Amino acid sequence: MADEKEEAQRSLKAIANEVRSAAARGAAHASSEEETKSDARKGALFLGAVVVVYVVYLVISGQMSSFIKALSGVNLWWVAAASFCFVMYFVFGVLAYAIAVYLDHDSPVGIRDLMSVEASGIFFGNLTPMMAGAVPSQIVRLTRTGLDVGEASATQFTRFIVFQLAVVLFAALMLVAKLSFFFEAYGNIVVLNLVVFGVHLAECIALFVICLCPGLVMRVGNWAIAFLVQRGWLKNRDKWDQMVNVQVMEFSHAFKRAASDLPSMGLTLLVTMAQLACLYMIPWFVLHAFGRNGDFIECLAAGSMVQMVASAVPLPGGTGGAEGGFVMFYQRMFGAATSAGFLVWRIVTFFAPTIISAPLLGLTTKNRTVSIYQRVQNLRRGHRGVRYASIDPRKLRKR
Repeated sequence: MADEKEEAQRSLKAIANEVRSAAARGAAHASSEEETKSDARKGALFLGAVVVVYVVYLVISGQMSSFIKALSGVNLWWVAAASFCFVMYFVFGVLAYAIAVYLDHDSPVGIRDLMSVEASGIFFGNLTPMMAGAVPSQIVRLTRTGLDVGEASATQFTRFIVFQLAVVLFAALMLVAKLSFFFEAYGNIVVLNLVVFGVHLAECIALFVICLCPGLVMRVGNWAIAFLVQRGWLKNRDKWDQMVNVQVMEFSHAFKRAASDLPSMGLTLLVTMAQLACLYMIPWFVLHAFGRNGDFIECLAAGSMVQMVASAVPLPGGTGGAEGGFVMFYQRMFGAATSAGFLVWRIVTFFAPTIISAPLLGLTTKNRTVSIYQRVQNLRRGHRGVRYASIDPRKLRKR
């Protein structure tokens, strides 16, 4: 009897700890959502001010007439093709999420939900420094499908890890393919990009260390928190405690679950590489919109370098890095149309997607009784006219 009583008490304590942990995660993500919205509002105001400053600069520098002249000769069909590339960027992003959701056979998340999740990443990512608002907003959006915070975090972390790996891998391939061209065309400026690439590579390695050695990361993290608290340098200890002691383990579990299905993870990586290619090739279409020719691979490589520079700048939309990177790598291609080319590129890749993403945030899948996995299986069997098998209601997550 005593042993059974002790076992029951241990079970109750375990349940209580899990409840407290879940409540802490929920509270943390609720707080994170409010912070993300606040940062997005500030980012929108900041970017509005940047546009005004840009126009004033064109007027003062005397470039406004050449700017307007260049814009007046733009071939809109090429601009439409560039816009279609970004649409495909969005489609591949949704597909990458769908593969992650497919691994959970009973997931209630549908395609319309994933469209909203991808739109949330674009909207809040574009309006916050270094796209910091993308991941929290996407986790919150996933929880609204019925997933609990842990499951939503696992799905998002899987996607985040693969995306970061794809960014580094794509940039590495471009550097290997066009490194000699970069040095011949841009000289020692390319060293800056090598440094930025090194930073992204270090971030990617850190992610894998967290995934593969969570215990070590937690010990080092707790030591660092205690060290900073003792010296009064850390104000919000609860936030960092939750990150080190909860999110690190969630991150690791998400990666190990995805890694257990290597074919699906490899497919997600390929889809993400295709997604990045759609984004990086847009300057090639913009170049043709101004009646200029350019080597496709060189434009693709330069596009990857510009995005890496922009993502390293801690301002909403990579402001400063985007402008500097575009001028650095595309001025020799665009010539006098560089300012106008930058504007068209920025509209296609940043301003228009941010505005269009806003109404997509409310998309919701109405029928969550049939998972993506079940739909795919039924399609494979050729049962297009047969009623889909439904998810056991007892398995549906309740918020």
